[in-house]
Amino acid sequence: MRRLLLVCALLLGACAGDDPPQVLAPQVDLDRYAGRWYIIANIPYFAEAGMVGSWFDITMTGPDRFDDVYWARKGRLDAPLESFTMRGYVRPNTGNAYWRETPLWPLYLSYLILHVDPEYRHALVGYPGRGYGWVLSRSPQMDEPTYQGLLARFAAQGYDTSQFVRIPQLPGG
Repeated sequence: MRRLLLVCALLLGACAGDDPPQVLAPQVDLDRYAGRWYIIANIPYFAEAGMVGSWFDITMTGPDRFDDVYWARKGRLDAPLESFTMRGYVRPNTGNAYWRETPLWPLYLSYLILHVDPEYRHALVGYPGRGYGWVLSRSPQMDEPTYQGLLARFAAQGYDTSQFVRIPQLPGG
């Protein structure tokens, strides 16, 4: 039931407005993008609201197929880990920057890679309608100038950056 509600909420967000298209990262190296990404900040949807210490692991399962396993703790960093898995594929002719993933077939959600820095240390993932977004890092911490620079990239894509919430990753942080 939780997954069905998640899908419904995300689908409604995708239908919002006639916003201009978002500019995707020009080319994403799937092997370099795979691995662990810590969620530094997001515009949370209901399944992520109140979650801390969150990250996801991307595993390529084929040339254009992947598993995306989300991990987080509810409310506090010493709470038990929770997880769910989404599976998906990379849409052809998008520079590997437009993904479709599903928590429950046959419904697929969009995963738009808007930016990856050249060293694959930071990334921005968006969503149609701009109602959701994720600031990602290979490290659980990010300095303030880098964070603000990444938010500026979201703002340039038409996101309301005041909606982003920093996600505690470490005690005291």
